[in-house]
Amino acid sequence: MFHHVKELQFDVRVSEPDPRFARLLLEQFGGGNGELKAAMQYFTQAFTCRRAYPEKYDLLMDIATEEFSHLEIVGALITLLLDGVNPEMKNAVERSSLAHVMNGKAGKETFIHEALTNPQFLVLSGGGPTVTDSVGTPWSGNYVNANGDLSVDLRSNIAAESRAKIVYEYLMQFTDDEHVRDSLRFLMTREIAHFQMFSAALDTIQPNFPPGVLQGDPRFTHTYFNMSEDEAGRGRKGEGRTRGPWNDGQGPWDQGEWAFIDDPVRHVRETEGLTEQDILGSERSMRDVERMDQELSVQRSAEVTVSRPKRQALKF
Repeated sequence: MFHHVKELQFDVRVSEPDPRFARLLLEQFGGGNGELKAAMQYFTQAFTCRRAYPEKYDLLMDIATEEFSHLEIVGALITLLLDGVNPEMKNAVERSSLAHVMNGKAGKETFIHEALTNPQFLVLSGGGPTVTDSVGTPWSGNYVNANGDLSVDLRSNIAAESRAKIVYEYLMQFTDDEHVRDSLRFLMTREIAHFQMFSAALDTIQPNFPPGVLQGDPRFTHTYFNMSEDEAGRGRKGEGRTRGPWNDGQGPWDQGEWAFIDDPVRHVRETEGLTEQDILGSERSMRDVERMDQELSVQRSAEVTVSRPKRQALKF
């Protein structure tokens, strides 16, 4: 059950109308990294872990609900930034930038140009937000990532919060209105909070790497193929090749060390298209992987089975 409380989560204010920034802010209303995308993504993901991870179901539903409240904040900001356009604010015409419309054709064209290149923002919405991004592209369910494996979904959410955070950071560079910046700073900060929540939740699922159940072929999990030549095109060998913790030394999950394939063309040919490659870098054997696949499959299945109620009535 959802319950709407009329007070906004954060007190939204603006110093003056700004139709150009209202257009930019649509990115966080109906864009691919916006609040509606986040709310629908977490809401959708929650159903597949309702029985297996009931505490994660609560987490996803709580954050999804908060994202809907953030959508309301963004919508309120857009409405205030279009002050004078919204029919409910007719009394603000004289003190808003809409007053330019009253000054003839040139003023009207200037206002529309400032609002956005797509005038539907004004003629169809009546001064409120539209479920589009900043260039008028309609919101799409394709923005939602829900794969049915919690470790995958949580990683998608960590990435989503990261993208939303940086969009707010960029948006703050395009307005000098301190009231607007306060709202954006609050929304940006909540992305950081959600990032931490999802990261902490992921840590409670062990093992959580690799995502899913199957561990992967140990012949290829720790091989790095050097696909780059030097600027002169003289081949891949030599002091100029780039090395780092992503291809040199201990792997990040304590399962072995990186095997650096310096000449991948020759290596592929010598191993008959990698079909005859030995295990490189990984400390696991094929037998180890098969055993872990079986054990993790049983573990994940048990998590779902144990949490399933004896009666099949669908209760949330």
